[in-house]
Amino acid sequence: MGNHQNLGNKGEEIARKYLNDKGFSMLEQNWHFHHKEIDLIAHKDGVIHIVEVKSRSGNYLELPRWAVNKQKQRDLVAAANGYIVEKNLDMEVSFDIIEVIKHKEQFYVRFIPDAFYPLI
Repeated sequence: MGNHQNLGNKGEEIARKYLNDKGFSMLEQNWHFHHKEIDLIAHKDGVIHIVEVKSRSGNYLELPRWAVNKQKQRDLVAAANGYIVEKNLDMEVSFDIIEVIKHKEQFYVRFIPDAFYPLI
């Protein structure tokens, strides 16, 4: 497994723990809808949180959230719709991003709730 994939897996593990520590209930991890994937699906206070986790090393030039471009947003919305239909849910949905940045051996987490809204 390459360093990039190791960092991604570690980032998802850190993000999951972060959400658990903040009182979120974890519903799914790496949930697939056709060829689209949602990193984490969590629940808190009557809201379903569709969470994209982006991990980077500290020497990376762009913020991790910038990698969630319009196409990725459309894919997440499509997958979220698939999840909601499959589970027959009628709840508010929040599209969130968690950035995990590794600097030396330390990890820093930034939670960005309502990072984007579905495009009409």
